[in-house]
Amino acid sequence: MKYEEYLDEVTTIITELYDLDDTAAIKLVVDAQDAEFFCQHDEREEMRTIEQAKKDATTLYEAKQNKIQTQKKQQQRLQQKK
Repeated sequence: MKYEEYLDEVTTIITELYDLDDTAAIKLVVDAQDAEFFCQHDEREEMRTIEQAKKDATTLYEAKQNKIQTQKKQQQRLQQKK
């Protein structure tokens, strides 16, 4: 599949697996693209499969959740110090 189709597939999988709305899923994929997460996918067509899209969707979602948890913990520590 073409690179753009692959990104669409990752976005769709995120919305289906994690019940995110389209806007949130698109932002997740665009942010990952900006961070060059998909560089190899662009260069290597064999990486653009449905199975890989599912793995990437999971990776992106879990990374976002981990970031949110870390931010919450940091805020809690700051509030405890006050």
